[in-house]
Amino acid sequence: MKNGGKLCKSVTGAGVVLALVVLASAGFAQEKAEKAKPYPLETCVVSGEKLGGDMGKPYVFIYQGREIKLCCQGCLKAFDKEPAKYIKKLEEVEKAKAKSDSAPDRDHEGQGGHQH
Repeated sequence: MKNGGKLCKSVTGAGVVLALVVLASAGFAQEKAEKAKPYPLETCVVSGEKLGGDMGKPYVFIYQGREIKLCCQGCLKAFDKEPAKYIKKLEEVEKAKAKSDSAPDRDHEGQGGHQH
């Protein structure tokens, strides 16, 4: 019976250690998600469907430090097949947004966009 008690204690101890590892990695995943580059579109990068539309809540995950939102989990298969294609699309959108954000303000005609 002595060995049975030791086995029980070691199994319980292993369970506690496993639980701590799971909780720590969940916290790490959450922290990593908070630091991920935000998704720049209102639509699914794979299908073009509006996020949160007919397909319900978007399927959200982190891919190489970047938040990805798909209209449904079904689009994940297409994304996984050609991730570089979809990442390139997102990068093009980000570049276009950055360009338009840095364009001079043209509210004052003929004044070159300077601010008062």
